[in-house]
Amino acid sequence: MEDKGFLSNAVKGVELNRRSFLKWNAALGGAAALATGGLTASQMALKAAAAGAETVVPTSCAHNCGGRCRILVHVQDGVIKRLTTDDRPDTLEDPQLRACQRGRSYRQRVYHTDRLKYPLKRVGKRGDGQYERISWDEAIATVAEAMQRIKDEYGPEAFINHYASGADGMQGAGTSSRLLNLFGGALNEYGSYSAACWEYMLPRVLGTFTTANSRDDWKNSKLIVMFGYNPMEMVGGTNTMYYLKQAKQAGAKVIVIDPRQSMTAVWADEWIPIHPGTDVALIAALAYVMISEGLHDQEFLDTYTSGFDDAHLPEGIPNGNSYKSYVMGDQDDQPKTPEWAEAITGVSRERIVRLARELALTKPAAIYQGWGGQRRAYGEQFVHAGITLAAMTGNIGISGGSAGTGGMTSRYLPTGSLGVPNPIKLAISTFTWTDAIVRGTEMGAADGVEGLADGQETLPYNIKFIYNNAGNALINQHGDINKTKEILADDSLVEFIVTHEQFMTPSAKFSDIILPATTWMETESMTTSWVMGDTVYYMNKVIEPLFECKPDFEICALIADQLGLGDQYRDGKETHEDWIREWTAGLKDVDPTFDFDTFKANGVHVVLYDKPAIGLSEFRADPEANALSTPSGKIEIFCQAKWAADDPVEIPAVASYIPEWEGPQSDLVAQYPLQIQGHHFHARSHSTYDNIEWLRESMPQRLFMNPVDADARGIEDGDKVRIFNDRGEVIIPVRVTKRIMPGVLDLPQGAWYDPDENGIDRAGCINVLTSHHPTPFAKGTSQHTNLVEVEKA
Repeated sequence: MEDKGFLSNAVKGVELNRRSFLKWNAALGGAAALATGGLTASQMALKAAAAGAETVVPTSCAHNCGGRCRILVHVQDGVIKRLTTDDRPDTLEDPQLRACQRGRSYRQRVYHTDRLKYPLKRVGKRGDGQYERISWDEAIATVAEAMQRIKDEYGPEAFINHYASGADGMQGAGTSSRLLNLFGGALNEYGSYSAACWEYMLPRVLGTFTTANSRDDWKNSKLIVMFGYNPMEMVGGTNTMYYLKQAKQAGAKVIVIDPRQSMTAVWADEWIPIHPGTDVALIAALAYVMISEGLHDQEFLDTYTSGFDDAHLPEGIPNGNSYKSYVMGDQDDQPKTPEWAEAITGVSRERIVRLARELALTKPAAIYQGWGGQRRAYGEQFVHAGITLAAMTGNIGISGGSAGTGGMTSRYLPTGSLGVPNPIKLAISTFTWTDAIVRGTEMGAADGVEGLADGQETLPYNIKFIYNNAGNALINQHGDINKTKEILADDSLVEFIVTHEQFMTPSAKFSDIILPATTWMETESMTTSWVMGDTVYYMNKVIEPLFECKPDFEICALIADQLGLGDQYRDGKETHEDWIREWTAGLKDVDPTFDFDTFKANGVHVVLYDKPAIGLSEFRADPEANALSTPSGKIEIFCQAKWAADDPVEIPAVASYIPEWEGPQSDLVAQYPLQIQGHHFHARSHSTYDNIEWLRESMPQRLFMNPVDADARGIEDGDKVRIFNDRGEVIIPVRVTKRIMPGVLDLPQGAWYDPDENGIDRAGCINVLTSHHPTPFAKGTSQHTNLVEVEKA
């Protein structure tokens, strides 16, 4: 009761801020904030606290939301009163870094009554959610003892620092990675839930991740075609929509290809609906039109690519294996005509022909892929096809163009991290961790295991110890929740799970020890732009830690002390600022104006450039002197790494359309006729913020369904519906809307799994319905490939 009273006092004035919040959500705009003056934020806070006056502390969001924005926290008497956002001068060259509705709601998160307050030990069956309060001393000793026992019995290969993206800098998974690596290492992971196929294919086709033009170049495009890209909602780097609007104002036409009429599609010049998982068929038909009408850029293809046609296949590869041969049907007698693609994609043959001509004849044009399309059954083909299309139109390596997919720019900001080398070289794909629990000792190269020593065929141990630090992928964000629950509930498989968390998430409930972590407002840290951007943020400590919560770094340091590794873990540094000062020491090499004290006082530093970065421009200028790090030294339209996999059915060497294992052409469609996917929702950053009432109220969790499908089932807008397949059931209200294609459903991802007494999820967590089936080449997630049926509940 005392705790709730304290929290109630802390959130006085909530009604006023709630109204303001709803207004923010509608406008995505912001109010001005107070300036920090000449003192550092910490000095100001101390001075103001002494006087009982309000002070403003600059910090930043640091979740994996697609944006990292400047937050100004108004504090009085050690209590957060309200949040505002960036108040620096707003210029074309350096636009304000304004927080969205998620960041502006953070006060509710800090003072949420469900915050974990004390260390907890499991006392019931794993997953039942029964815990008792213990002291920090007991918690730290229990974790350290389990680490030592499992290392002694199995070895460090039985440990995994579980995938987690809920925090950054001095918080989150980097802190436990440092601990485990100093302790002897852990099984590595490659890829991610976000972009496994993208990460796997770019080095193999383009030889680099730095393939993208910076966003300030988009205004030089005359046509921008985006496959499933939705920055209006998921942000995609702070101010991405600002740069897209600049491009549109400069005359660029923007086309969005997506099964949903997303917020970005509403804003764009044109929305082209397409059946999920068929983008590669559309691209093949676009290629067919260009080849048939002689519109493709043959000179670019001859100079910069390998394997477009039989004359440019790598040495030893038989004719008939080029992309042109695939498109023209030389091997399968099926030319990839617009008529062929219309039946698969749902895009009319006339629109396919028109789009092919627009793309081929408009110079320069940028093709940009969102990551959702590669989180499907054959996500590797999606990435490869986008690059192939950009090459056919000759738009790679020039201003206004693109490499046909997402990518990093060469504007790399040299900042440090807590990382230390992992002595263990073995690695699995991130998505296959449940497989490594059940049959790790059977998993070898064919299962995606990397780093096997000569003569070693499989992993030496199954996973026995999981360190879950600021992550919800143990249950909520992984595929097939019901199957995952069975695996984790059996504590003879994984023998120990420790979690750092702020709330009792669905994943935390499967932990043996839960350690209450601070939010980023209760500690000091730093972060950088999310993929797109040129910004570093100093995250000043705003308030003292609540209850018995501790920063992730401090928790891991205490465990390191128990293991005799404390000095190595701290590396001679006494404060978080010491670390941040070291991490940012190299920024002066990029930007001589960088000054650490100013950075800390302002909470932000933006590196400004006098011209855009153009991805692969050096290769474009001189492909021999600047050959790519691929086997051919060129863009691999014929991918030799895929060819070496020797699986032409599921891993063809050129980008090919393959019907999905759960799609309209599968046998399963007779039982489960509807495709379902889960897009990134503007109310959440993955699963973070799902428990924030303001966000739930303004953006409720619902199933999105076309009226054609709803009418056929007697379903009306607002009804509760039952969504089900062989893997599970969800009951949730429905939103009937024409903004999604018939035959396709959308259930926004990230809702916290909440089963009733019958095991039916009542929160709308899509991963009750998804699978553990990895993609064939990258072994990445295919969580967007699912078939279900729906009926009125």
